[in-house]
Amino acid sequence: MEDLRLRVSLLGFAILIFWGGFTVVAQENGGGETAARCNVDLSTFMPLPYSDTKNMVCKPVWNTYVIQYSQTKDHVVTIVLSAIYTTGWVGMAFSKDGMMLNSSAMVGWISKEGQPHIKQYYLKGFEQSEVLPDKGELPLTKVPKFVVLREATIYLAFQLNFSAPLSRQPVLLAFGTRYPTKHHHLHAHDAKTSMIFDFSAGSESVSAAPDKIGQTKRTHGTLGLIAWGLLLPYGAIAARYFKHHDPMWFYLHAGIQFVGFILGLAGIVLGVSLYNQIHAQFHTHRGIGIFVLVLSVLQISAFFARPDKDSKIRKYWNWYHNWFGRIALLFGNVNIVLGIHIGHEGNEWKGGYGFLLAKPSSRNLITGWLRSMTNFGLWGITSNCMPSDL
Repeated sequence: MEDLRLRVSLLGFAILIFWGGFTVVAQENGGGETAARCNVDLSTFMPLPYSDTKNMVCKPVWNTYVIQYSQTKDHVVTIVLSAIYTTGWVGMAFSKDGMMLNSSAMVGWISKEGQPHIKQYYLKGFEQSEVLPDKGELPLTKVPKFVVLREATIYLAFQLNFSAPLSRQPVLLAFGTRYPTKHHHLHAHDAKTSMIFDFSAGSESVSAAPDKIGQTKRTHGTLGLIAWGLLLPYGAIAARYFKHHDPMWFYLHAGIQFVGFILGLAGIVLGVSLYNQIHAQFHTHRGIGIFVLVLSVLQISAFFARPDKDSKIRKYWNWYHNWFGRIALLFGNVNIVLGIHIGHEGNEWKGGYGFLLAKPSSRNLITGWLRSMTNFGLWGITSNCMPSDL
């Protein structure tokens, strides 16, 4: 048996090494193919001035994206953007502050019928109706825009004329695998990145900036999900089902709720910061978040104003505490659903939240935990410290 386990372990280790080596080689080959695109002769399938690569700087930037560009003394910037293409659209946006909102983008695609399309879009908001075709602030010249599919690579070409030299410019790159609608409205992107691209004459430097907005969104969502989808409901379960474990249920309930409140508060602070950064217009999500925060603060305040268990008003306090807590949990989870929808998050977030929402074995998990603690005699340590009724 030991020999069999050893063989299985060695086989698994060998497979892991092989797979890791294969992945590295594949990545290196893919990167080489992308870099080799800088040597492609554009004159065989693209018109002037886009095919004149003598004065162009070429730089692989992200995924399979390659940017080729030149800039004249009159601040005319000629850009050729290329990427591996199968379906959908590819785009490049120019931003004022590195964010999507209020930026202008050039987007190209090849329709199902094989027709090439390239348009400027104004990114007014995150919804499909707020991504406006044939709008934008890019100073396009009279040179016609151009898009072509060459083998498995799509090329987008356009020319801009700025009032001053273009140097370090916030750029957004994205692609979507779904074709635009017949009215040229775009479906949500499948992947995106942001960077600071240096268009200075003769420079090839690319300063990649982390997607701080996306990272803040994910952190905001994660904190809300853990607080309102996991901890605070678990704290309510502890108070509802384990009062026979007195007084540990009280410490468990209060401790979990306090940690959940802190994480929820941190998520709201991040949400306010994010709201101000991107000038979002998600009034419902924001309003529910403020409402839930107010209820949470009232719950914390009620804890310190808790009357004695023999007080005549204790039953009213219990009613208030229970129902305000339930309302807060309800709206907190509603806001999680809204946040996932607004953030255009994928199946991973939906699946994770669905798992937390279902929680089919939550009570069993807590019960097992409490029983294990009981077996170690932990209840007896504080058996007479707190009242038996919250």
